[in-house]
Amino acid sequence: MTKWERLHQEISTCRKCPRLVEWREEVARVKRRAYREWTYWGRPVPGFGDPRARMVIVGLAPAAHGANRTGRMFTGDRSGDFLFAGLHRAGFANQGTSEHRDDGLVLKDAFIVAAARCAPPDNKPLPEELVRCAPFLDREMALLPAKVLLALGAIGWNAALVSLERSGVALPSPRPAFGHGAEWALPDGRTLVGCYHVSQQNTQTGRLTPAMFDAVMARVRALLARAE
Repeated sequence: MTKWERLHQEISTCRKCPRLVEWREEVARVKRRAYREWTYWGRPVPGFGDPRARMVIVGLAPAAHGANRTGRMFTGDRSGDFLFAGLHRAGFANQGTSEHRDDGLVLKDAFIVAAARCAPPDNKPLPEELVRCAPFLDREMALLPAKVLLALGAIGWNAALVSLERSGVALPSPRPAFGHGAEWALPDGRTLVGCYHVSQQNTQTGRLTPAMFDAVMARVRALLARAE
């Protein structure tokens, strides 16, 4: 197996967090009525995208009836609908929909990781669960030639910061603060960019609009062009 295959096999078979194991498997067993004919993935979800990506998107965790059902990041839920439509408009995806693992979606120059790999109750992983999951994030990040890290939400931002710190990057004091459109230029030329999370809570209330997401994507494109 390749390094990616070995790592993703490790991720998908992890059982280190009893609370998350119990929750993800219960969701996969009980199911949502609309998906009762589905065989749920019900396991931790590996990263997804182009292994040569210069943009790495750092999310929060799989959704109970989204990635926990389909086995692919941001696939099968409204958050994914918003995210991949935006990535498609920006030229990072070959299509604007993400319904299941075999739907033909391909990312170009983009890769999606997450702070937690199991669907957590109430979408809130515990601090100790994030710590146990952190090595998976670190190992995926180490395999990617990223120039821009796009953090979705404050948890994604913090997960990216502490992963960078574990890799040897010295963080300033105070640490760079999260905000929509916030940027932190790393000493090695990479850039961390913040974006409100693509959750329904944000997109349905207008806190994050397609135009706002497109503006962040345009900035990412400019940063990548500068890094060439």
